[in-house]
Amino acid sequence: MLNLTQYNSQFQEIETPFYFYDLDLLRKTTGAAKDAISGTNFHIHYALKANSNDPILKLVKEEGFGADCVSGNEVRKAIEIGFKPEEIAFAGVGKTDKEIKYALGEGIFAFNCESMHEIEVINEIASGLGKTANIALRINPNVDAQTHKHITTGLEENKFGINISELDQVIEKINGFQHINVRGIHFHIGSQVLNLDNYRQLCLKANELVKLFHSKGMILDHLNVGGGLGIDYEDPETNPIPPFADYFNVFKNNLELEKPLDIHFELGRSISGQCGALITKVLYVKYGIKKNFLIVDAGMTELMRPALYQAKHKIISFSGSIDKETYDVVGPICESTDSFDVGIQLPKSNRGDLLALLSSGAYGQVMANKYNMRDDIQAIYSSDL
Repeated sequence: MLNLTQYNSQFQEIETPFYFYDLDLLRKTTGAAKDAISGTNFHIHYALKANSNDPILKLVKEEGFGADCVSGNEVRKAIEIGFKPEEIAFAGVGKTDKEIKYALGEGIFAFNCESMHEIEVINEIASGLGKTANIALRINPNVDAQTHKHITTGLEENKFGINISELDQVIEKINGFQHINVRGIHFHIGSQVLNLDNYRQLCLKANELVKLFHSKGMILDHLNVGGGLGIDYEDPETNPIPPFADYFNVFKNNLELEKPLDIHFELGRSISGQCGALITKVLYVKYGIKKNFLIVDAGMTELMRPALYQAKHKIISFSGSIDKETYDVVGPICESTDSFDVGIQLPKSNRGDLLALLSSGAYGQVMANKYNMRDDIQAIYSSDL
């Protein structure tokens, strides 16, 4: 588990707010994921969009994972860290010409393509460079991930992927392209998925679609089923490592492919989410008529998820008081949505007390912004203390 109390005295000396990362927990998490795929043809690509800090990426790379990127700069960062180009997948609905040229020049594993027009553009750019682009077709399987509407990506109403109804036309058109090599098919149904039956449904769709491609004479070498495995935001101390064995077993038990394919996964949150915490300090205690507020020095600029997704992060206090009070924990930003949680019981708090927002290692620091001209937030690692 992420044990923060052992660092309490060191935290007192560090200017807040800051992100803290426990690299030992990250290593245990990557180890658990590796153990769960041992002896299989499964391959994990870490999603840089979850957390792209250098120490995080270096550890993940050293553990033997590939990289899942959604921008040209993420591809560049992965290569700078030392990920091999043949282990880098490049997804995203809006790849620019500059990004495509760069990735083609580096010889990445595959572009995960999300529209017919994108494939046409990649073919044209590859032709101009005298190269062949390896691609996987991202197909929209119309599987409901049963997660927040802003992080659902696999329904027909979403902007992501090629709809199944378009496939015949897309395949026919691709067959005429001289600079496109279709290596696989790709899915991603959403993020923070907790109901593993949703992945069983994805497997059933994948079985059908792989057969369709083979029936049209298209030989695939991999099936990319995306990621999205959720973490326990409610009780992260009890469940710091996701149920990787259960997750991968769904695919072991439900993928029924006529020919063996490498199975690729794009995991981000489930790898880095629990190793990080946002540490913040109480600036003021405001007692109202109906509410009491803890006004802290971190805000939606440092952790956007609560404002963006109405997400909940467990909050723990370092105050040491045995008395409890009910507070709304809010930040300093001039927006009413700058609130981390409402009506929660915490030890009685005073100015200067530290709080930690747990499970912030994914989609936390990477989404920080400069609104209200905020300072850049620093990262502290367990190896620093």
